[in-house]
Amino acid sequence: MRVLITGCAGFIGSHLCDRFLKEGFEVIGIDNFITGSPDNIAHLIGHPKFKFIHYNVVNYLYIDGPLDLILHFACPASPVDYMNYPIHTMKVDSLGTLNTLELAKLKSARYVFASSSEVYGDPQVHPQREDYWGYVNPVGVRSVYSEAKRFSEALCMAYWREHKVDVRIARIFNTYGERMRMDDGRVIPTFLSKALKGEPIPIYGDGSQTRSFCFIEDLVDGIFKLSITDHLKGQVINLGNPEEISILDLAKLVLEITNSNSPIQMLKGREEDPKRRCPDIRKAKELLGWEPKTSLKDGLKKTVEWLKSYLRR
Repeated sequence: MRVLITGCAGFIGSHLCDRFLKEGFEVIGIDNFITGSPDNIAHLIGHPKFKFIHYNVVNYLYIDGPLDLILHFACPASPVDYMNYPIHTMKVDSLGTLNTLELAKLKSARYVFASSSEVYGDPQVHPQREDYWGYVNPVGVRSVYSEAKRFSEALCMAYWREHKVDVRIARIFNTYGERMRMDDGRVIPTFLSKALKGEPIPIYGDGSQTRSFCFIEDLVDGIFKLSITDHLKGQVINLGNPEEISILDLAKLVLEITNSNSPIQMLKGREEDPKRRCPDIRKAKELLGWEPKTSLKDGLKKTVEWLKSYLRR
């Protein structure tokens, strides 16, 4: 089996390369390193079943030979990144999605799109089910990401309905673990790096807003099962950990795990910061036989061990 993974040098994309290679797939990885890192795939260079292409998927895309599966995971995913690259973010989840879908159509390949819990916006329904349409400001500061993902979902469904492309949409909730970028602005890498350095831990607002965090190994397992399971054409599936925690409690847990004396710093709330995020994963359990196995506390401990070695570099 031959798989193409866009965004292969990113946090999630690089772990997907590892998993598919482990399962015996031939992997072609594409990345332009806007937010991905060569370090994430350095260990794969020279692997007999891995090929890397330095390329921007917003341009016309063609791959020689057969393709069985395409995973479109190229996109700046953190608020810091997509606000730094707003137009590129919208291009990669419009033109990039179009180009990869066209390739899937040409090659008769199965297609998995990396969507996001951001399509739910600041949800008025809790926990979020796949049949909830979301509550999104189409012209707000976060819209470059949320609306790009929503457009890509619509494009995927159009290719399924009109061209019978076997598309699957993964709505990914907050994920953490090895190979996170420490400067990407997301909450767990920020909290952990600050705690290990003894610096103040920043909380925007009163800290009552909640998130649900999935360990990278669990998420990759869910994506792999979504990719290889038959009879899922046109399905939209939440992938995340339903273990919900407030940001303030997360900060306290990080301080406990790292044995840090860092103070908690309360700052002005961020614009359009969702109040609650938690996936309903009943569909993933039913169709994929999948649910996360790693508790937040255990996952954070594993991440801290990796981060300590990262910070010593």
